[in-house]
Amino acid sequence: MKILLSNPRGFCAGVHMAIDVVDQLLDLCPNEPIYVFHEIVHNKHVVERFKTRGVKFVEAVAEVPHGSIVVFSAHGVSPQVRKEAADRRLRSVDATCPLVTKVHMEAIRYAKQGYQILLVGHMNHQEVQGTRGEAPDAIQVVESPEDIPDLVVRDPNKLVYLTQTTLSTDDAGVIISALKRAFPNIKEPPGGDICYATTNRQHAVRKIAEECDIVLVIGSKNSSNSVRLTEISRNAGVEAILIDDVSELPEGLLRADQTVLVTAGASAPEDLVAELCRSLLGRFGGTIELRDIFEEDTEFNIPTTLKKMMRERGVDPADRRIRVTAPTITRELYGCVPVTVGATG
Repeated sequence: MKILLSNPRGFCAGVHMAIDVVDQLLDLCPNEPIYVFHEIVHNKHVVERFKTRGVKFVEAVAEVPHGSIVVFSAHGVSPQVRKEAADRRLRSVDATCPLVTKVHMEAIRYAKQGYQILLVGHMNHQEVQGTRGEAPDAIQVVESPEDIPDLVVRDPNKLVYLTQTTLSTDDAGVIISALKRAFPNIKEPPGGDICYATTNRQHAVRKIAEECDIVLVIGSKNSSNSVRLTEISRNAGVEAILIDDVSELPEGLLRADQTVLVTAGASAPEDLVAELCRSLLGRFGGTIELRDIFEEDTEFNIPTTLKKMMRERGVDPADRRIRVTAPTITRELYGCVPVTVGATG
């Protein structure tokens, strides 16, 4: 088997930051329960690993005892959730991805300027719910071009669209094009809202998939960006399957004479990718080629609220930042040392 390992893949800086926040709190407050509002990131293994360490995940702020520590997940929350937490005197630590926060700030700014906002995204996704909460009277959600005729637009010259950060660039492009046809003067967000990690992972799949017989994506079913990777592959005409880990790989799906692309959504741990690759090599033999498409080197600050808690406990945060670079590949982890093929860019 020829295994092509996509780079970039797996954890983005926002996910890495959110996970690190919970890790830091577990170390800082070993005798206090840590609550997380929603899943910290959309990955089954990440959530289960935290549960085994005592972290409690809740779907309502009312489930968190008064005065306790609560972490807001990477997907962001609405002002109403923040108010509920304050009313319960919770010690809130905000692990919202800064790129999601950017969309929240755009929504607030445009609403104050009198714009109606068309939010391209999935209605029930937590990120969309959080963004809508920033300006509920100004925002309408557009899930597909079919939603456009039902929009209530007061002034087509005072419209702006924003997007969920984890959308398929293919699907978002179709919806945005339809919005522009319907409302030629609609305003665009500065720089776009789909995050760099989502875009990079999708571009890598789109570029490499044409060489492959099948694409295997490590990620959970409720991970929007992971699901989008399978859609990008299928849009390119290549079969794709989303699995949480190697145990979900269907029997009889693969053959030794195939070329297989392995990638992972932005919330999937690297050890799950390595486990899959070791299994494929053990069953089918072959080689691994690392395909470098983009070299990511991104860093975020840890939340101010976490820094404050560190100082209160005599720990110097020393302006710690969360920096994410390409995963390190070793023979011990992967079962072989891949050959690197392809230039960055």
